[in-house]
Amino acid sequence: MNIEVVTLGPLQTNAYLLTNPERTKAVVIDPGMNPQALIRKLGDLEVEAILLTHAHFDHIGGVDEIRKLKQCPVYLHDAEADWLTNPNKNGSARWPEIGGPIQTDPAEYALDEGQTLELLGSTFQVLHTPGHSPGSVSFLVGSHLFGGDVLFRLSVGRTDLPGGNWNDLMDSIHGKLFELDDSIQVYPGHGPKTTIGYERENNPYL
Repeated sequence: MNIEVVTLGPLQTNAYLLTNPERTKAVVIDPGMNPQALIRKLGDLEVEAILLTHAHFDHIGGVDEIRKLKQCPVYLHDAEADWLTNPNKNGSARWPEIGGPIQTDPAEYALDEGQTLELLGSTFQVLHTPGHSPGSVSFLVGSHLFGGDVLFRLSVGRTDLPGGNWNDLMDSIHGKLFELDDSIQVYPGHGPKTTIGYERENNPYL
């Protein structure tokens, strides 16, 4: 599996383009705002799915355009089932100066703890990791973890937005992510990648 990061929008959100070894099929994780650079990279790839770690506006800005262009399904945790349709819940109505309201159709499929998805010939394990938002999930694919805004290099996700909860965030990190092997590569929603081991030893918030 090939992994490529495309940083999108005014909040520099990491969208991840995953492709099979033959580079004929793709999975997109968190297509953020102003997705033109990502769409160019998609080219004639067949997109099997759009996976959302959560439904804050800066992570979903490209959902509608890519879903319609590639005729692919969207996966999102049920705790945020109505966030795609509601600019107040996804936060885009709160900061109109950043880009205006974002509203799209609901996700085709719901995600939940312990679920596995077979995509690109790989197994995607779903970990429900709330705290930054109630429906935050992380996707574990082999030695790669796509964690959204739960854990960053030397930082953690903010919990002051609606639905955020510090205790839940700590439970998600210590009770789930830190149960993983130190060698697991963490691909966050913003900023550079890191590893579980590095954050266990060095993250000042943990």
